[in-house]
Amino acid sequence: MSGNRKAVGGHGRLGSVLSGLTVAVGCVLFLGGFAWGALAYQPYTVPSDSMTPTIAVGSRVLAERIDGDEVRRGDVVVFTDALWGSSPMVKRVVAVGGDTVACCDRDGRLTVNGEAVDEPYLRPGPGGEVVASGREFSVTVPEGNLFLLGDDRYTSLDSRSHMEEAGQGSVPRSSIVARVDAVAWPAEGLLKPATGFAALPGGISTPGPFTALFAAIVAGSVLILVGAAYGPVARLLTRRPGGTGSGKRPGQGSGAGSGTGSGPRPGAGEKVGT
Repeated sequence: MSGNRKAVGGHGRLGSVLSGLTVAVGCVLFLGGFAWGALAYQPYTVPSDSMTPTIAVGSRVLAERIDGDEVRRGDVVVFTDALWGSSPMVKRVVAVGGDTVACCDRDGRLTVNGEAVDEPYLRPGPGGEVVASGREFSVTVPEGNLFLLGDDRYTSLDSRSHMEEAGQGSVPRSSIVARVDAVAWPAEGLLKPATGFAALPGGISTPGPFTALFAAIVAGSVLILVGAAYGPVARLLTRRPGGTGSGKRPGQGSGAGSGTGSGPRPGAGEKVGT
């Protein structure tokens, strides 16, 4: 009797334990994902169209805090440099210290140490032609520096605009603040890898922990919802038809049929329970 009441009135001790454990694990994943993300990433708003079409003007990006020594060719980075105005800027690294970067080859592509680089993220210029730069140049990047270009090669003010300055337009690795991993708003997700630089020495960077953080936050949210919903759902599924609190047993009659003598009596040959 007591076991039935326990099953009907609640979801049981085991269900309560599992529900609480699910919510606890969900909270750890959800809050831990946000805490990890706050430590690993810094949000930035891109104020100009120099990185279009990869990053549209006004986009909110998530940039992983890294050391400048970790930067590879093809990375989209956030940097600050006094010669560039000392405000955070977002550009793509196309060459590192010791490289000779030039433009353009017969097909309008950028070359690094004589190797042509395919850049599918570039969009056509005013004449409908896709070229890596609207102006020709050739620069040998000083050791410890980086040469940076915007993805909109026709409007971007980048290293090409500073080639008359010290470093021929390049910036020190120490000026790097972070590497852009993803566009958070509009929600476009991870940036596509710049595979055109993969064959060069050093290769390209691997994405940061953005995917793992996003998965942890989503999984935590799901676990919290499932754990919190278990109790109400269990009570709903175990509720008796007709409600609770009537005090009637299954099959019990009502009114005059409860034993006042109305209705037929058992016949002479019939047995009744004792």
